[in-house]
Amino acid sequence: MSTIIGIDPGSRVTGYGLVRSAGDRLEHVGHGCIRMSHPEQPERLREIFEGLGRVVEEFAPDEAAVEEVFMGRNAASALKLGQARGSAIVACLAHGVPVAEYSARKVKQAVAGSGAAGKEQVQHMVKVLLGVKGDIAEDAADALAVAICHAHTRDSLVRITAASSYSRRRFRR
Repeated sequence: MSTIIGIDPGSRVTGYGLVRSAGDRLEHVGHGCIRMSHPEQPERLREIFEGLGRVVEEFAPDEAAVEEVFMGRNAASALKLGQARGSAIVACLAHGVPVAEYSARKVKQAVAGSGAAGKEQVQHMVKVLLGVKGDIAEDAADALAVAICHAHTRDSLVRITAASSYSRRRFRR
């Protein structure tokens, strides 16, 4: 059983969500948002680093997954988002937690079955997959979706590796 923290980085709000994964089973551990209070970007990056550091210390995840930067029309926003991602990644690595990265499209496909799924679909499927009652903030739901994507991707790779190991043994005789 492994605990995964999913992170949806943002320069104003960074969502996080934790799931426990054992084979095909997923269990909701917790979720939340780190809301930046400072107007200056360097202080916001510190808030992300320290806030996620506290979450990692509290829950001791085994692995982390972070959403990749979506390159929109505004280059300045993309740069700030990239800095927020960097702060989140370093917070995990500073606590010895390995980090994987996934595109938004891959996350949506893993959770909702379509890379073009809308925010509402993703939120709904996160609640269904984890059995969560009540509302989940959009950023926290996105972070939980990243964690779910990592759990599914990792488990698929383990099955593929096991299958290819088996087939290699079988054909060597």
